[in-house]
Amino acid sequence: MTKLTEPQRRTSLTAMSATELDVLVVGGGVTGAGIALDAATRGLRVGVVDAQDWGAGTSSRSSKLVHGGLRYLQMLDFKLVSEALSERGLLIDRLAPHLVRAVPFLYPLNHWYERPYVGAGIALYDALATVGTRNRAVPVHRHVSRQGVLQTFPAMRADACRGAIRYFDGQVDDARLVIDLVRTAVQLGAHAASRTELVELTTDDTGRVGGARLRDLETSTEHVVRAGTVISATGVWTEEVQRLSGQDNGLQVLASKGIHVVVPRERLAGESGVILQTEKSVLFIIPWSRYWVIGTTDTDYRGDLTNPVATAADIDYVLDHANTVLAEPLTRADVIGTWAGLRPLLQPQVKTGSRGKGTSKVSREHTVTQVAPGLVSIAGGKLTTYRVMAEDAVDFALGTERAAELPSETATTPLVGAAGYHAYARRAPEIAERYGWSSAMVAHLLHRYGSALPELLTMIDERPELARPVGQAEAYLRAEIVYGVTHEGALHLEDVMITRTRLTYEVADHGLGAAEEIAALMAAELGWDDSRREIEIAAYRRRCEAEDRAAAAPDDDTAQRARGRDGDVLEALDLASATGLA
Repeated sequence: MTKLTEPQRRTSLTAMSATELDVLVVGGGVTGAGIALDAATRGLRVGVVDAQDWGAGTSSRSSKLVHGGLRYLQMLDFKLVSEALSERGLLIDRLAPHLVRAVPFLYPLNHWYERPYVGAGIALYDALATVGTRNRAVPVHRHVSRQGVLQTFPAMRADACRGAIRYFDGQVDDARLVIDLVRTAVQLGAHAASRTELVELTTDDTGRVGGARLRDLETSTEHVVRAGTVISATGVWTEEVQRLSGQDNGLQVLASKGIHVVVPRERLAGESGVILQTEKSVLFIIPWSRYWVIGTTDTDYRGDLTNPVATAADIDYVLDHANTVLAEPLTRADVIGTWAGLRPLLQPQVKTGSRGKGTSKVSREHTVTQVAPGLVSIAGGKLTTYRVMAEDAVDFALGTERAAELPSETATTPLVGAAGYHAYARRAPEIAERYGWSSAMVAHLLHRYGSALPELLTMIDERPELARPVGQAEAYLRAEIVYGVTHEGALHLEDVMITRTRLTYEVADHGLGAAEEIAALMAAELGWDDSRREIEIAAYRRRCEAEDRAAAAPDDDTAQRARGRDGDVLEALDLASATGLA
């Protein structure tokens, strides 16, 4: 299996500078990672970079669902729903069965007349998931009585509904999906470098974009990369990248903020998720691991694109809507974590400079366009359809004739950890017995690593102390922290706390109780001295404190001032270097 490491990252930057690429992808979220993989499956020379950690932007801050979108079915957007359901089936069945799994939801019915038309809509949803597929991937829906609702989700208030329809959708570990996409692309020959910023788009004698000047944010060194086509897959940063071309055309993208809150699993009795209609969109109560995820919001956003945060008003909105159906209302004291993400919603081209209507009315379909000769932008879409977006972007960059000669292979290319997953998962009892782990721990490991789990087990066989859980973060093994560095490209403490694990929001203290031990494990792999380790811990602590301040703020403007850039680890390291502390 391919390893993402700091040496691999440096080697990739050197390789990108040494030869002309066919495609340079800017943006390492799910779309950019998907484009890199798509290009690699066609045998193209491809590089992918991101100014942050892999998936650190929108792609790790989703509702963690792979779904067709009942909301879009209500809008009669059958094409988008059908396409998304087809991709859901591919992910569950073939491409990433370890990361994506079926999860049940209850759609509560408040009036007797809702059952026929809601039932018909969800029946159509199921039918669209079946047409043209070899495997449904998820069970079909069924009608549930009021008593059945209370048996499935006892936390529901008895008078909250007259019954429900129980249907299934897909659930995904979003951050790990991005990491596995990057690893699979590298396995197939792609060059990949996180923490690498686009500084300038370079042009040839004809004025065509012919590559880019990149800055390695870890070393402050610069690299000039030549490329036949630069593809921007930068989401809410799309317009910033387009401006570097000197053109005033291209895609217009509106940032829409969505937040989620996390409450302990024991706080709500239930075996199923719940989907609720709101005045703006829908709200999900989602079972996930040891907790519940509740969200989301959909609000215009014009703040800092790198550090969006949940405000007190956002949190109250989510809790208030969830409480409309809960027997024991949730309070702020029940919330152990939050996250906020920004959806990149396409805006129609307008002459007045107006940014259009409210974000809940903007289509989620994606668009690919040529911004300037040699520069292609893609934006819009949703996590579920990343593979289709990637294929469209590479097809567009190649042109019709060459794309036909070099077709995408991503529909049949399993991601790292997927090949043989189901067969390997049957060994779960044997693995549990051998290492003295609970069945829940083995299930956790299989969900995260799939058929790549033997890599982690080999590490434990060589270093048995890594088989122990992390103190004050016992859901994770010490080996998982080390593996995040040696195989998944974690460069900083925050990379492990936020994307390699979810400790930043799944325990009440942001995982700070485990930070010392995790930093020590990382230090041994990355060669940090005591000073560097303390800088990493202090930066992460400041980040968490700033997010907590923001969560107590009443609105976005106040929250942004509270959040600021506190805890920026690269700034902390630069300051320490300038003052001789590192």
